[in-house]
Amino acid sequence: MSKGRFRVRAGVRDWLIALGVAAALLVTGLSGQHSATGLGLLGYALLAVGGLALAAGRRAPVAVLAVTGLCAVGYQAAGFDVAAVAFLFAVYAAMRAGHRIVTVAVSVAVLAALPLAALVSGPHDTGEAFAQARGALQIAWLIAAAAAGEALRQAEQRADEAERTREEAARRRADEERLHIARELHDSLTHQISVIKVQSEAAVHVARKRGEEVPEALLAIREAGREASRELRATLEALRDDDTTPPHGLDHIPELVERAGRTAGVRATLTIRGRQHDVPAAVGRTVYRIVQESLTNIARHADATTASIHIDYRPDAVALRVDDNGKATPDSVPVPGIGLLGMRERVTALGGRLRAAPREAGGFTVRAELPVERAS
Repeated sequence: MSKGRFRVRAGVRDWLIALGVAAALLVTGLSGQHSATGLGLLGYALLAVGGLALAAGRRAPVAVLAVTGLCAVGYQAAGFDVAAVAFLFAVYAAMRAGHRIVTVAVSVAVLAALPLAALVSGPHDTGEAFAQARGALQIAWLIAAAAAGEALRQAEQRADEAERTREEAARRRADEERLHIARELHDSLTHQISVIKVQSEAAVHVARKRGEEVPEALLAIREAGREASRELRATLEALRDDDTTPPHGLDHIPELVERAGRTAGVRATLTIRGRQHDVPAAVGRTVYRIVQESLTNIARHADATTASIHIDYRPDAVALRVDDNGKATPDSVPVPGIGLLGMRERVTALGGRLRAAPREAGGFTVRAELPVERAS
């Protein structure tokens, strides 16, 4: 939103400059007491057009450069000995935009055309024509305008490059820290959890082989070990996700849904609507993670037999909906776990919306909408 406000202020500023320059040119032209003939009216029109054209200098600097140059030559030919102020502004804007070769070429053409226009405007000899052209567009001022535009352009480029460098360094530090945490978790927890899981499963197996009753505490330890192992793998996978070359995205969702139907005992269906188009990697990765977490929760907690995943490609967003036919009701709102919090954080970070809640008719629904910034 701040960028939008900045654009509005810049547009107003451009128009104020254009109106001021046009007014100054017209006042200077009127001071010459030109007659209201067709040629005089043409000169006044060219003075006004040359000034007002500056309002479009930010959007079309080369076109404005050409228009102001033609207007300067035109009103000189019409007998208006007025400085080419609008053309100097246009030179500055074009150089700032990076059109150096075009700006130099147009400037040379205007410098060559102004003496000819002065000769056409009245009975001047060659020396007088060159003097009038030199008064209309001093070469020193032309060079100064070009140099100022080029200097500002280079300063803006350096500022942009410095900002990109800071962002890349921050992203690199975040990636390194994430990988460091993943290594620490793997080294400190994976072995211990694996030992707990293996020992508990071995104890359960031995007890059943001997025909003994397995204690509930031992079964709880075995289940906790399995759950901790799964959660740790998911956490390590998320931490190792570098956000630039994601291992999974929208193209992998059909495989994910098919695998959930085979291994989790839930009949899952996938429906894709809209015209498929390229989306940012972060959006595709987030949609995949939401579907993955939703299917995991359905298999573990929902006591459901079916799940449906709907993906809707829209021009400016990707919408996702995951439904199950479990036993969740509005009266039994689940306590948000780490998985749901992770979904919400991912969606919020991308400027999207997420809603996860039981339905009135029973079952649970996860809805997400992620904006897509289409490349122009």
